[in-house]
Amino acid sequence: MPALSVNLCGVELPNPLVLASGILGTEAELMARVARAGAGAITAKSCSLVPRAGHPNPTVLAWEHGLINAIGLANPGVEAEAEELARAKALLRPLGVALIASVFADTVENFARVAGRVVEAGPDLLEVNISCPNVHDEFGTPFAADATAAARVTAAVKESVAGRAPVLVKLSPNVHDIAAIARAVAAAGADGITAINTLTGMVIDVHARQPILANRTGGVSGPAIRPLAVRCVYDIYRAVDLPTIGTGGVGSGRDAVEMIMAGATAVGIGSAVYGEGPEVFGRIAGEMAVLMAELGYQTVDEMRGAAHR
Repeated sequence: MPALSVNLCGVELPNPLVLASGILGTEAELMARVARAGAGAITAKSCSLVPRAGHPNPTVLAWEHGLINAIGLANPGVEAEAEELARAKALLRPLGVALIASVFADTVENFARVAGRVVEAGPDLLEVNISCPNVHDEFGTPFAADATAAARVTAAVKESVAGRAPVLVKLSPNVHDIAAIARAVAAAGADGITAINTLTGMVIDVHARQPILANRTGGVSGPAIRPLAVRCVYDIYRAVDLPTIGTGGVGSGRDAVEMIMAGATAVGIGSAVYGEGPEVFGRIAGEMAVLMAELGYQTVDEMRGAAHR
C-alpha cells in the first residue's frame, strides 16, 4: 500500500491528517485519543494571554451542509494551556504524533507574548490564528484581512519563538486576495500556512424571526466550504513556496487527495470529527491509501500539486 507519511516544516508525520484547532477542546487525554484513532498531528484549541469566556449559548448549530459556530475563542488562558500542552506532548511523543499549539491575541505585542510562553511547553509546531472574526487590530480589522498587519504579527511571533518551533500562520477566506496575504506572511518569515479558517455566515430561525446563534453571525465550516478551501490552497501553492495545511470540509479520502493535489502538504479535519468522532481519521487514511493505489501514487509527495501540472 502507498506510504502516507509526510514532512511538515521539518516535522515527520505518520500521515497528513491533522486535527483542526477548536474541535475537541484542550484536554491532553482527549488529544491522545485522537492520535490513537489515526491522526498524524493534533492542533490544540487556540489560547490567549488571559482566560476568555467566549460567547453565550447557543454557540454551535449543525445545519444541512456543515456547522456554523460562534464560540468566541473560549479558553483557559496561556498559563493553563501551557500546562496541558506539556502533558499532551508527553502522551503524543510515544505515539509518533505531532502536537501543534495554537495562539491568538488582540495586539501584535500580545501575539508575541503568548507565542513565547506557549513554545516553552514544547509543541512541535505553532499555529498563529490571525483569521478568527473575533481577532482584530485596534481599528477593528481582522489581522488576516490586511497584508501589513498579518506580516507584523508573523515577524513578531517569529522573533519571540526564536526558532523553538516552526510557525504556521492561519489565513482567512474572508479576504479579496488570499495569495497576497500568503506572500506577506511568507516574506515576514512564516514557516508554513494553515488555510482556511471558517467563512462568516448566519442562520435565521424563521419562526423566532431572529438569528439562531447568540452572536448572530458565526463561522461556517463543513462540506459547504470545501470547494472554496481547495481554491484557496491552490492559489497559495502558486503564490508561495511554503507547506500548507489545507483545511475546510474534508470528510473522505477523496477530499483529502483533492486538497493535496491542490497543493497542501497536510490536511486539516474539523467538522467531520464533530459528526463522526475521532475514528474519522482512520477511515479517511484508509480511503486515501486505496485511492492513491488506484491512481498509481506510492507517496503523498508524488501527488502534491498534481492539479498544477
